[in-house]
Amino acid sequence: MSSQQSTQTMKPATAAKKLGVYLPATPAEFQEGVVSRAELNELQANPPEWLRELRQNGPHPRPVVAAKLGVSIAGLARGGVTEALTTEQIEALKQERPEWLEKERATQVEVRKEAVRIKNLKQEKAARED
Repeated sequence: MSSQQSTQTMKPATAAKKLGVYLPATPAEFQEGVVSRAELNELQANPPEWLRELRQNGPHPRPVVAAKLGVSIAGLARGGVTEALTTEQIEALKQERPEWLEKERATQVEVRKEAVRIKNLKQEKAARED
């Protein structure tokens, strides 16, 4: 095995996704390089100031925005949110409670209830088959 294969590297976009940060907001050296598995583990274990700042204040990638608002990524799009948002912008949306956000949150609650119902049905069926 070559040394290149033993040291797994990932593109900055993949590393940013794993770190839960918005790639365009990361430092240029992060965006332009590659990240090894060891470097990713180090960033997760001992986040530098830029990473702590991004995680706390954003801008946050859409999956993080959706989670903080309690909606799906598709729900964000239906609400017209297509860009990364800062923590301040997310908090403002929570305070304003626009109609689309309330609707998407309700939808998300129903989706979760349905997922639990289906899981319970499968467990009951499996228990009967035993």
